[in-house]
Amino acid sequence: MPYGPDHKSKTRARIVEAARVLFNRHGYDNVTIDMVMEAASLTRGGFYGHFRNKEELFGAAVSSFLMGRGARWRSQAGVNAMDPAVEDAASMLRTYLSSEHLGDLEGQCPLIALPSDVGRAGQGVREAYSQLLLAMIGLYERALPDPTPDRRGRAMALAALSVGGMVLARTIPDPALAGDVRDAALDHALGLLSSNQTQR
Repeated sequence: MPYGPDHKSKTRARIVEAARVLFNRHGYDNVTIDMVMEAASLTRGGFYGHFRNKEELFGAAVSSFLMGRGARWRSQAGVNAMDPAVEDAASMLRTYLSSEHLGDLEGQCPLIALPSDVGRAGQGVREAYSQLLLAMIGLYERALPDPTPDRRGRAMALAALSVGGMVLARTIPDPALAGDVRDAALDHALGLLSSNQTQR
């Protein structure tokens, strides 16, 4: 039976999603192409019909989060990413900086799951990571009331609190301290979101 016209794109998506989960769980260096293809229930030989190498797959896995797992996550949080209100941004902050997100190792945003690996990767992977960060900044910027002093800067600060708070919490072995870090990041982010004045 011949394959349907969307077979290749569906197969590629399976590979990318399997890789995203494995990179989140084990880190880039500890994941092999064989591991990815086995997780996708495919043979290794099929890999090179979709990607030149593992780093190209890494970039695709980072990029895939925005409209894949990330889109489902935003929907579950009730966030209108295209035309967000302040309440949408507050909901995103609470969900992003939650203990549930911290515990969801396979589903975590690549911004918090993979920063060290991305920092050592090539230009394509770093650009994919940057685009994911810019999407978060853009959502926060659109949600801020207009006119808002230093809207772009405040959106960047919200993204930094979101990602930085979770990166620290992810690496701290003491659950109480990790929770305190997340709570502090969330409190300051919500304050920055609701303030009518630029905070320095």
